[in-house]
Amino acid sequence: MTNKLAGKVAIVTGASKGIGAAIATSLAAEGASVVVNYANSKPSADEVVASITARGGRAIAVQGDISKPGDVRGVVDAAVSTYGRIDILVNNAGIYEFAPLEAVTEEHYRKVFELNVLGLLLMSQAAAAHLGEGGSIINIGAGITEMKPPGSAVYAGSKSAAETITGVLAKELGPKRIRVNSVSPGPIETMGTLAMKRTAMADSLTARTPLGRLGKPDDIAPIVVFLASDDARWITGDVIAASGGLH
Repeated sequence: MTNKLAGKVAIVTGASKGIGAAIATSLAAEGASVVVNYANSKPSADEVVASITARGGRAIAVQGDISKPGDVRGVVDAAVSTYGRIDILVNNAGIYEFAPLEAVTEEHYRKVFELNVLGLLLMSQAAAAHLGEGGSIINIGAGITEMKPPGSAVYAGSKSAAETITGVLAKELGPKRIRVNSVSPGPIETMGTLAMKRTAMADSLTARTPLGRLGKPDDIAPIVVFLASDDARWITGDVIAASGGLH
């Protein structure tokens, strides 16, 4: 590792498992102090923190449902009170849930959009008040916005909104020298997808991916590290596809 994030402080939402855990671990490995946010999975979040500290890194676990303004303030306040600043925000927390048109309900819509869209906005708003020049917000989107499979209207809609918000916030925060970008992963092997790994859908996705496999959380984390670092100082308002070529 190059320690390119030494002295930086990062908040990663939804960081107790999967992509979020890989991102938190990679940011810490590059020298950042990390706030590992979780909603319900305290044991898993504690494991991520323990893994980071065992390698000499700095991390704390902070509970918070980021769709709730009070919880958002608690996460941001914990970062500032513990580490004195915020330099990086990774909006990773989200709900991955499909429903065909006939099964879409107001409850389903609100659950997905309140976390995937409102939560992203609330966290960005609260963190931006502490981000200074060189600060970076990185939103984790989804390649599904290009693939648009049946049953994904609400979920894909929420991720499309997140991509649009990325561009808007890049313009709003650019004068403060705060960069805002998005990473758009294709299908990733996480706890949720491992269960369907041998299904026809998984086989089809793998066959359609030029690199011949599903992605892994560790395929996404280095991209986030790059965007968080000064290496990406001239990149803002962009959506980076990370899908092994699957479009």
